[in-house]
Amino acid sequence: MLLRAAAVAAGAQRFDRGALYVVATPIGNLADLTLRAIHVLAQVDAVAAEDTRVAARLLAHLTLAKPLVALHAHNERAAAEAVCARLARGETVAYVSDAGTPAVSDPGARLVAVAAATGHRVVPIPGPSSALAALSVAGDVQGAGFRCVGFLPAKGSERRAALEALATERGTVILFEAPHRVAALLDALAAAQPARPLTLARELTKQFESVLTQPAAAWPAWLAADAQRQRGEFVLVLHALAPAPAAEGAALDARAEHALAALLPVLPLKQAVALAAELSGAPRNALYGRALALRGA
Repeated sequence: MLLRAAAVAAGAQRFDRGALYVVATPIGNLADLTLRAIHVLAQVDAVAAEDTRVAARLLAHLTLAKPLVALHAHNERAAAEAVCARLARGETVAYVSDAGTPAVSDPGARLVAVAAATGHRVVPIPGPSSALAALSVAGDVQGAGFRCVGFLPAKGSERRAALEALATERGTVILFEAPHRVAALLDALAAAQPARPLTLARELTKQFESVLTQPAAAWPAWLAADAQRQRGEFVLVLHALAPAPAAEGAALDARAEHALAALLPVLPLKQAVALAAELSGAPRNALYGRALALRGA
């Protein structure tokens, strides 16, 4: 019944021989698997997977049996060549990571690059993504785009350097962290950026899902208050910071200039300046002087 519904929903899905399908899979709740993904998994000749055991359980849930090819971080180069050999023979292959969208802090990017470079069609089958799920409920009102960092280096100087780099990042940053390292990460963020809003999404789509936003300084105590809070899978959203105000007399940045140029033709000068200040964070005096110059020109 489910496979039939998926086939009907997929409609006139085009299946090219020798194509690679990059398939997003649930991050916890099986109901999030799309009908299109089910239809693709039913149609392909083989499934390449980050963990063939995880993929086998998913296929069994769908009552499907497919040849499985292991393709993970430690064998991706060789496994990508094996998958491309299948594609060259005219087979269709799906690639799935353990959960979510492949190649987003998961293996898959090298496979996609090799397949595309050898002339094979690569087809995205979109679906669950823990990064986008967390961002959608973070309420990051200052955000304008985001950078998905994923997992920081586990230890040593590389991790320290990555944490130092985060302190200078003003835009939205999405991080993943393992349960045994999340306390240390929250301690580091609290020390470096105590007032910065930080959303922590735990166990997204699962039974004990929780999403909470508070200043970074509050997170260590929150986590320590209940041992259960350190269990599960974590996505962290560091909220974007408001644009740094420009010094009096300093040149306006591109954002402020663009706002003024767009608003002046349609609003009275004072209203245009006020709205440009709100949008860009630039000081009103500087904006007002620039607006007068633009009107004069």
